[in-house]
Amino acid sequence: MRKRKSGRKLSLKTDQRKALLKSMASALFLKGRIKATAARAKEVSIFAEKLITRAKAKNLPAKRELEKYFTKKLVKKLIEEIAPKYANRNGGYTRILKLGRRSGDGAQILIIELVS
Repeated sequence: MRKRKSGRKLSLKTDQRKALLKSMASALFLKGRIKATAARAKEVSIFAEKLITRAKAKNLPAKRELEKYFTKKLVKKLIEEIAPKYANRNGGYTRILKLGRRSGDGAQILIIELVS
């Protein structure tokens, strides 16, 4: 049974799902906005917000935890550039905008971006 378990499976195995979230979050942090289907965008938003909150601590344990997911270059950008923008904000670091439907299969496409 799936009682009280959070998160979407996205029709992927655990290791593939984690790799997808890492790559999409890193693209979001590098580019500022990405396109994705509805379920993926919502999952990446949750994942990215937790990482930004962790980066706001700016201490060694936070840095080590972030280095599990990203390269040192991206961790440095996350801690020194992205997290300070949200120092006075208690969450809500990402925004999701509806773009429309994909022509091939009709999937809802969303844009997820970092709030400026």
